[in-house]
Amino acid sequence: MDNLIRRLQMYSRNLEHLVEERTSLYKAERDRADRLNFMLLPGPVVRSLKEKGCVEPELFEEVTVYFSDIVGFTTLCHYSTPMEVVDMLNDIYKNFDSILDHHDVYKVETIGDAYMVASGLPRCNGNRHAVDIAHMALDILAFVGTFQLQHLPGIPLWIRIGVHSGPCAAGVVGNKMPRYCLFGDTVNTASRMESTGLPLRIHVSESTINILQRTDCKFEYEKRGETFLKGKGNEMTYWLTGVTGGEYDLPTPPTAENFQRLQQDLAEMIMSSLESRSAGSGPLEKRKTLSTRVRRRETNSSLPSDGLPAYFDLAVTDNPSTYL
Repeated sequence: MDNLIRRLQMYSRNLEHLVEERTSLYKAERDRADRLNFMLLPGPVVRSLKEKGCVEPELFEEVTVYFSDIVGFTTLCHYSTPMEVVDMLNDIYKNFDSILDHHDVYKVETIGDAYMVASGLPRCNGNRHAVDIAHMALDILAFVGTFQLQHLPGIPLWIRIGVHSGPCAAGVVGNKMPRYCLFGDTVNTASRMESTGLPLRIHVSESTINILQRTDCKFEYEKRGETFLKGKGNEMTYWLTGVTGGEYDLPTPPTAENFQRLQQDLAEMIMSSLESRSAGSGPLEKRKTLSTRVRRRETNSSLPSDGLPAYFDLAVTDNPSTYL
């Protein structure tokens, strides 16, 4: 009987130790899952999903939406391998993400080279949404001015930035890989602000400027004038240039007058960078880029009289001050 009691006591202690060990493992996995969920969705949305199992769509009276994309991204991809494109975007957007950590904003998503951020949802923050987006845009633009492409050293990185404020609806869409999506004319207008902007410029709508003027922050901006936005007509827009007393080392944006010259300079810099790389890694034609066949056909057929391939001509309209 004593032997049986000792064995039961040992089994009980081992069982308690096993339960504690499994409980700690469960808590660690739960915390890791929570961290992943908080990276994919806003905090209030994750808590609502855990408590209720669903998230009710909401209508926000005023938010600020940010869009940006890389100028000449197609040209950069033309002479980059798939791995180089992925590494380039990963390097750029990891730095963008670290900037977002210092502001009350939410990264909505990235689609290709497009980067979308919003503030004022799912937690309302008064007029701070426009202020935080403006400060974040200035920080991103200052970072872009110092960024260097790893596989194309010496090539400048140009981005366009568009910002707009207004009402917006938001909610979680889908069961597999659910996303917190934004809907409404504000999102479309913010996208138009980006597409009608210029390289290394922060294109801001009049509604966002009006909100910034209601705050204590003294932002500096220039009136661009009336700009045609698809689906909206002519709207008064502005360039955000900095903050009074702030120390933002922003890159110098190209002007409409020298835009064509800068475009040709970019093509020449890409050619020079590629030639310097090929000098140590073999002929350029052997690199398996995203458009190897097209490049070989163009290389073997004909080149323009100035020696620059035709695909380096970035798409421009008759009005270079509006579209690239």
